[in-house]
Amino acid sequence: MDVGTISLVLMLGLILLLAIGMPLGFASAFMAVVVLFMKFEPALLMDPTLWGEGLLTGRPGSGPLNILPQRIYGDVLTSYVLISIPLFIFMAALLERSGIAKEMYSSLNIWLNRTRGGIAIVTSIMAVIMAAMSGIIGGEVVLLGLIALPQMLRLGYNQNLAIGVICASGSLGTMIPPSIVLIIYGLITETSIKALFTAAFVPGFMLASFIIIYIIIRTTLNPEDAPLPEETINKRLTALNAITERTEEEEKELALVLEEKADLDAQPRGGEKWMLFAAFMNVVVAGFAAALFLRAAFFEYSGSNAANTGDAAFWGTAEYITRFGIMFIVTMGLAFFVFGRARTATGWSMGKGLVPPIVVIGVVLGSIYGGITGITEAAGMGALAVFVIALLRGEASVGLVWDSLMRTLKSTGTIIWVTIGATALAGAYTIAGGPVYVADFIVGSELPTMVVILVMMLILLFMGAFMDWVGIVLLIIPVFLPIVLKLPLDEIGLFGDLDPRHVAIWFGVVFCMNMQVSFLSPPFGPAAFYLKSVAPPHISLTDIFKGFLPFICIQLMALSVLLIYPPIVSLLLP
Repeated sequence: MDVGTISLVLMLGLILLLAIGMPLGFASAFMAVVVLFMKFEPALLMDPTLWGEGLLTGRPGSGPLNILPQRIYGDVLTSYVLISIPLFIFMAALLERSGIAKEMYSSLNIWLNRTRGGIAIVTSIMAVIMAAMSGIIGGEVVLLGLIALPQMLRLGYNQNLAIGVICASGSLGTMIPPSIVLIIYGLITETSIKALFTAAFVPGFMLASFIIIYIIIRTTLNPEDAPLPEETINKRLTALNAITERTEEEEKELALVLEEKADLDAQPRGGEKWMLFAAFMNVVVAGFAAALFLRAAFFEYSGSNAANTGDAAFWGTAEYITRFGIMFIVTMGLAFFVFGRARTATGWSMGKGLVPPIVVIGVVLGSIYGGITGITEAAGMGALAVFVIALLRGEASVGLVWDSLMRTLKSTGTIIWVTIGATALAGAYTIAGGPVYVADFIVGSELPTMVVILVMMLILLFMGAFMDWVGIVLLIIPVFLPIVLKLPLDEIGLFGDLDPRHVAIWFGVVFCMNMQVSFLSPPFGPAAFYLKSVAPPHISLTDIFKGFLPFICIQLMALSVLLIYPPIVSLLLP
């Protein structure tokens, strides 16, 4: 059977199996076997009695069918970096079930609650921090839905704005390192995961900035979409005071509103608030300076630097002892003589909820980019850091660890099963000559380079609306990436020159941006279902998808920037 027919049957078969509810992993594995039979023994599909007579069935232990387990085991499952996935998921589960994330949200809210659209901005910033800690998307959307959505709805925020901010921001783990999507892409394409993380920094934070800018513009033009807390409280207070005979429930609500008003009035305003924030950041800098001072002193005076035959420890030599020591003395001087002990203590109490996330991010990303550990070890250190923080906060328990492990087991199992099935299908399609057929078809069409890339983007966006990202990266990337690598380099993008070493990295970041869009794309945008699981009953899936529309446009805008100016991924690369 020719490859074109096989490709058509494969696509239609996958869509049909997914439409009837078969899990992607099983659907992919089933279609892998079908592809091999269509290519090498099509007669078996019509007459199963011929079993044992052909290339696939007549020689046990050899032939194309035997290649699949070799590919699954040798190419994917034995990869050391794959261990980082359950570790990152475990870290995200601990964050979700402990009070660390909730306290972080409260601290951010204190600093921005008097800003128009401040709660939505806080939600976006929290999503960025959560993404930089774990890179797990589903958990972020659920957590933000539990913490931020009730708060925004209670304060009178536009429902569509609240929904869109939570889901779009909660999906940033796709782009912002450490991203599970980038890890899988790096494994499949044999691309440096560290380089992918570095390349994704600027596009990821660019997308986050686009979301925050949109919030600021929309709430400035339409203040009713994001009332200030004072406005909402005064409105509720006026309505309750107008009731002459209040019920017991109304009396409780009045007491609650009065308490909220008292708390809000007690908070500092204007310049004093920002002085307190500066005092808090000064304490954070002092803490990091002290930690880095002790680290540099350890490496230098323990003889580790002298014994190292390669480069000395990063930020761990004698000159850094002096630098970090001076930094610590300066920050202590500011704390005692500029901000004052009282202001420093108040600022610390207001912002201390931000410290654990900063520590976790420092441990994970600092380990990777400081050259201390690899990706897998950094994931383990991050999970350990979260557990130790929960232990110090008095939140660690057997139940917390057990629930987090169960969440990790379920999520990892899903990813592994999809990985096995998709790897089998990708292997079968490769054996059948599918990638060569698709590459020859696209390249032979003599389309301009940018048109070829745009066609790929449309295919990825279409598949992202129906399939899980794991299946897409395993099925489509092995086909598309070789085509991209063969395209004329000077024709990729409209501005700037992309380094030949960075083509695979650039396409990986572009792919992640596509998957960012797919998390919001109907009919099967996962973010919608994540949020629906924790949203109030009156919010339907239709309402959620309506809230997505402007944010999908923002994501497409960010994707356009990557296509127009590819060197943006190289800004932080060596």
